[in-house]
Amino acid sequence: MPPSFQTLATATVLLLLFTASAVSCASLPPEDGIRIVSAEKRIDLTGPIVKVYLTLKVENVAAASDAYQVLLAFTPTEVQHLAIVKATRAEGKRKKKTYVPLAVEASDLATSAPNGANLYSVLLDAPLKPGETITLEVLYVLTHSLEPFPAEISQSESQLVYYRDSAVLLSPYHVLEQVTYIKMPSNRIESFTRVDPTSRAGTEVKYGTYSNQAPNSYLPILVHYENNRPFAVVEELVRKVEISHWGNVQITEHYKLRHGGARHKGVFSRLEYQSRPSISGASSFKNLLARLPPRVHSVYYRDEIGNISTSHLRIGSHKSELEIEPRYPLFGGWHCTFTIGYGLPLQDFLFESDDGRRFINLTFGCPLLDTVVDDLTIKVVLPEGSKNPQPIVPFATEKHLETSYSYLDVVGRTTVVLKKNNVVGEHNVPFQVHYEFNPIFMLAEPMMLISAVLLFFVACIAYLHMDLSIGKSS
Repeated sequence: MPPSFQTLATATVLLLLFTASAVSCASLPPEDGIRIVSAEKRIDLTGPIVKVYLTLKVENVAAASDAYQVLLAFTPTEVQHLAIVKATRAEGKRKKKTYVPLAVEASDLATSAPNGANLYSVLLDAPLKPGETITLEVLYVLTHSLEPFPAEISQSESQLVYYRDSAVLLSPYHVLEQVTYIKMPSNRIESFTRVDPTSRAGTEVKYGTYSNQAPNSYLPILVHYENNRPFAVVEELVRKVEISHWGNVQITEHYKLRHGGARHKGVFSRLEYQSRPSISGASSFKNLLARLPPRVHSVYYRDEIGNISTSHLRIGSHKSELEIEPRYPLFGGWHCTFTIGYGLPLQDFLFESDDGRRFINLTFGCPLLDTVVDDLTIKVVLPEGSKNPQPIVPFATEKHLETSYSYLDVVGRTTVVLKKNNVVGEHNVPFQVHYEFNPIFMLAEPMMLISAVLLFFVACIAYLHMDLSIGKSS
């Protein structure tokens, strides 16, 4: 007999319940026994870049299985501005505390958060047993997260910005206790959202302590405060590193710089700017500091017009600092372009690995301090004859190879091109490019020069022994 309508309805309901249960289970993290015992969130708003420090005491409940990762949640807006996420495991107490770096990667797990949060996984170096706790230190950096308001200011006005966040930690786990601190650069705080308990002490606003927050809790807050720090944004930076096995590394950096703060309105008065430097143009900047490697030489700083003499170089045994001044102070929305070049001794950066391959050890990122690089391109030009280059970078980058040509090149030089967006100071870490090189290729250019000179002298001798005069016929 065919099944009755009631039987079909019951089967349909059971199927829907099973599907919903499967989707719900798929959206939950596999370590569903994880909970956060205490969370401390410190937001540093003293500069143009937002830095957030998390201290999480994580516990795996006794009835759960081993946990191999801890999930971090970010809103879609934060993911768009997220430059880097770093995590460490803290061991010991106070002065004897040590930190073990942990890998962080984007997670493909779904989340049931109502705001569509994205998850990142902190991969533990050892499984977290049931009943055990672990302390994690997390740092993540947000760029272009400060909104100038008003969007336009005159030369004599200070810059005010908005910052939006949550008073509680957005997390897929149950949080037993948490507190949030927001640090501003000055005492001028126009307004901030109050979510009891909230308190203020000088330049710092405290939210919490909050207890027993459910997973995916979110309490939006808005802070409006003064921030006159230079909002230096490098829209495009192209770093060209040319390696010569004759003893030199030449680095050339092309910058397109913009002031990313509130746009300047009205006219610019040079007289007012110089007579009242502490008031006029408080949010502008007229100099930048570049941190270069030690033993730097042949430094130059120029733009399309020519050399710019307003720079100061300090060379030390551990680092070198180059203070540069553009031709004019930069206000909000203003641009400038310039080039920095310098040489480095090859023996400080070129090494040979155990397998006989050579590798160059360089620093990623931008040497200018407190800047955001929207689009970074690094070109490592290897000596002619180099083969099988292999770049090793500690984070994800776009990589490809191309061929460059210089003086006396025959087949061209293999060039490793690395590209990355949204680069901050935390990306200034060493990276390596391994390659194979036969020393016989070092003789190619000298032999070409010797051959050219030899041919020139042979041509001269032949010319001197030729009789081109027109004699009388006998």
